Amino acid sequence: MKVLAINGSPRKKGNTQILLDAAIDELRKAGAEVESMSITDFDIKPCNGCRRCYQKLWDCPIGDDAIKVLKKMTYSDGLLVGSPVYFGGVTAQLKALFDRSIMPYQVLDFSDKVGGAITVGGSPHGGQELAALEIASFFMCHDMVIATTKGEVLGGMATANDLGEVRNNKEGLESARNLGIRMAKLMKKR
Repeated sequence: MKVLAINGSPRKKGNTQILLDAAIDELRKAGAEVESMSITDFDIKPCNGCRRCYQKLWDCPIGDDAIKVLKKMTYSDGLLVGSPVYFGGVTAQLKALFDRSIMPYQVLDFSDKVGGAITVGGSPHGGQELAALEIASFFMCHDMVIATTKGEVLGGMATANDLGEVRNNKEGLESARNLGIRMAKLMKKR
């Protein structure tokens, strides 16, 4: 079982990464090989709608790291995607990656992979559900299996505002751990 964990936050070691790490720990305990990456380590520009990749797979005129990241995603069995909430949705950096995923979408390269979403917002009901739905929508568009857990239908979610504050959110950390456990169970069934 190979899992790629993507931190969609511009902060490499913020609350989103702390939640991702809680899920990653459970995935590793279950025997998964996990690679964790931060979106800020890559240059990913928005799609320009040129449709060149429609003519020739993986052919994109934008000279950035999107193809490199998308191919990493292709080689995994599961995708764990986390984002802080920015105005009710995922970060612009993560959204740009989602939009560029039209390339592997054309041949269903992500089909049947297991996906798990993690979101963290600055206040209770601060958009965590909406951001998680945006990640789930990405998974659904790619014909992926979405990992959910009892009581946490959309994945791992927490409330935290200040850097590192999520460490005090026991319920949020537990939801992230439960997501990691569920993802591992689903991947083992495949």
